This record gives sequence, C-alpha cells and structure tokens, in this order.
Amino acid sequence: MKVLVANLGSTSFKYRLFDMANERVLARGGVERIGSAESRCFVETLGQRHEATLPAKDHAVAVRLCLEQLAEHGCLASPDELSAIGFKAVHARGTTGVQRVDERVLSAMEAYADVAPAHNPPYIAAMRLLAKQLPHIPLVAAFETGFHQTIAPAQRLYAVPLEWAERYGIQRWGFHGASHAYIAQRTAELLKSPRARIISCHLGGSSSLCAIRDGQSQANSLGMSPQSGLPHNNRVGDFDPFALPVLLRETGKSLEQVLDDLAERSGLLGLSGAGNDLRDIESAAARGDARAQLAMDVFTAGVRHYLGAYLVLLGGADAVVFTGGIGENSVAMREAICANLETFGIVLDPQANRTARGEARIDAASSRVQLWIMPTNEELIVARHVVASCQLAD
Repeated sequence: MKVLVANLGSTSFKYRLFDMANERVLARGGVERIGSAESRCFVETLGQRHEATLPAKDHAVAVRLCLEQLAEHGCLASPDELSAIGFKAVHARGTTGVQRVDERVLSAMEAYADVAPAHNPPYIAAMRLLAKQLPHIPLVAAFETGFHQTIAPAQRLYAVPLEWAERYGIQRWGFHGASHAYIAQRTAELLKSPRARIISCHLGGSSSLCAIRDGQSQANSLGMSPQSGLPHNNRVGDFDPFALPVLLRETGKSLEQVLDDLAERSGLLGLSGAGNDLRDIESAAARGDARAQLAMDVFTAGVRHYLGAYLVLLGGADAVVFTGGIGENSVAMREAICANLETFGIVLDPQANRTARGEARIDAASSRVQLWIMPTNEELIVARHVVASCQLAD
C-alpha cells in the first residue's frame, strides 16, 4: 500500500510517499507557488532531486503533477497505484481522531476556521478540490487533537461555565498530536519501557510540551487553539483575554485586527523585532540586542513553566525529549531550559549538547532523567493512521 502524506499551505503542497509494506519513504517533494503562471514541482528519490517548472493553477493540479512526476521516476507504476492521501489536519468542531474526508468533516473544519486561521482555510479549500477532481483517491484526515483524547478532565477543562465545554467544545484540545505520538513510541522503544514517563518538547515555529505516561497524552501546553501555550514564532501563546478591551480602546483597532496581530505579529517576532526565526534572534542577541535576548528569555521561561508542571503531574520523568526545529538545533535553548534542574534529576552534558546530531542522548552521567534530541516523524504517524482507516473502511 502506497500512501502520500500531504502538508498544505495556501500556495504550496509538500508530501512524503510511503510504501507501508515496510514503512519506507520512497520519495519526498512538492509544488511551490501554486496559482502562479510558473510553479516549481520537485521530487527527491534515491538521493537525487528532480525539478520542473510547470503551471499549477490549484492544489488538484499540483497533486496530479506530483503523481505524474513520481510515476516518471519509478516511485509509482502509475498515478493510479496511490492508495490514499493523508493529511495532518489541525482542528474541527465536534470531531477528532482519524476521519475519512467528506462534507461532514469539511464543514466541521470550516466551523473552526477562525480558531485555526493559519491552518484550516488552506486545508479545507484543497481537500474540497481534491475530493471533487480526484474522487478515486481516498482522503484521510488525522487530526492533531486526536492523540490528546486521553487527557483527564482536570487537565482538559477551563474554569468556565461547564456547558461551554459540553455544548461548544471550549476546552484545552492540545495539538502537535502526530509529533508527540511519535516521540512517545520511539522513546518507549529506546528506554525499553512502554510505561515510561516522558516530557516531549516540540519546539519550532509552533511549539508545545506534552506530558506522556504509558504511551498516552496526559497534558499538552496548547489549549483551545494553536495560538495558545508557549510563545510561537509569530503567535502569542498564553494571553489574558481581559487585555482585549484595553487594546480595542487604546489602539482603535477592531477585534478582528487585534486577533490578527496576536496570530501573525506576536510571539518571538513581536517580542524581538528581529524576525520570527530563532536563529536570527539568537544571532541578534549575541550582538547585544536586548529585545532579542528578552524574546529568548520569555520563550525559555514558558518552556520551563510547563516542564515544571509536567514533572509534578507525572511524579517525575524518565526522559525529556527535544524535537522540532528549535528543539533539535538550538544548543543555547536546550542549555537554558535545562539549567539548574539538578534537584529534579535533570543534568545536561554540555559537550554532548554541543556536538549531538540526529537522534542522540545529551544527559550527563549523573542525570537521573535521560535527555534526548530526537527528530520527529509526524508523516509516518499519519501514514499509519491512513492504513488503519482504509483497512477499517474495507
């Protein structure tokens, strides 16, 4: 069974093609600048990269181009060999887990387009188009909230009128489910303990921490929306809603404009003034930029806040795992997060932290808690969900 796992943007389509007989990645690629007169279509397979510039007026055309390119380079015998397309979907009202994409699912995603404004609209538009123009290919949505269904009410509920949760779904849903699920599975393998207590730190453009026990999510720092929790690259993170009337009054902006500021011009970008990429912010801080250093300090404090909370929730940890663009690559951020945590059994090895590449341990010999850098594999988790969904459908 060959499965394409798609990552969609408003003008882009990226994918990995899996042969699920052995869970091997056959190819990766995508199309950029969809809707432009010239779109760049690329595929990487067997260590080689092939590119072509072709018109792709919409996502359905982009997918067709990719399937033709995969067939041309021997990854598919023909485009019809593709069994399904899987999507790492984000949020939908009244539904979660793994769903075959139909009008019910699309309408549920549309109902939460304002909750996940950076994610839902491009996915909805592309899924509708693909369902119409490629009806022979099953589409499967694996929602990021699915892994967090095991979170107990004490960790899930906000202190608001209970009917808000029961009637309207106002609660901490949690996100990055595919990433945290992979970290849970892989770390349990490495520790040879399916019951391990794991704190997964997915730190990147969008960031969250997850408390995991027995392979199940116990808490996640993201709440009702992907704008919550830790500061993100350009999204606010935790924020007091009672600040909104002040902002509306003082700035003269509409609610929609302020929400757009919180979703697009806040987070590390808003604090630092040096951009939304941590590498640029770290460079600016190294040059003495106080705002850049402040942004790093606020981000570090947010991670440590949830790390401490999850150590209490789990009664300690067997492993803390760093993944995502920041988690895997920022030596300084890992060092700052782990500083002075010896009381909790967390001791970083500075040398290992500086030199580690790929999947690697970075804890000192005296550390009771294992510390890992671990590249995540969200696409593989989605592909597994797609296979299970198609088998149930058959």
